[in-house]
Amino acid sequence: MTNYIDGFTLPIPRNRIDEYKQVAEAVAEIWKEHGALAYFEYVGDDLKLEGTRSFPELVGAKDDETIIFGWVVFESREARDLANERVAADPRMPELIGLLTDPTRIIFNAKRMVYGGFQQLIQSN
Repeated sequence: MTNYIDGFTLPIPRNRIDEYKQVAEAVAEIWKEHGALAYFEYVGDDLKLEGTRSFPELVGAKDDETIIFGWVVFESREARDLANERVAADPRMPELIGLLTDPTRIIFNAKRMVYGGFQQLIQSN
């Protein structure tokens, strides 16, 4: 059986990386409690390749922002759907989402986030 992943990328202000990391660590644990096999987030480092569209360009990143790239691994799409339902109902999520969306404490704008669910095409270990 192949895994299913949710993938995402978003811009965040460079000076808010530490705050975002704290939220992401809490969110990762919640997703894993509700069925995710693994949760990964990486911060942009080398984001330009001549002749291609860059992640900063894709999400309209500003000069003071960097890119977060992440994915969550699930056993299947069904397991993902169930986990996402459970996460949405988890009582800890409103506080964490508030940290991301409260205008006085906003870390990122979800409308600039790119997201999708993906089936495995190939795997090479």
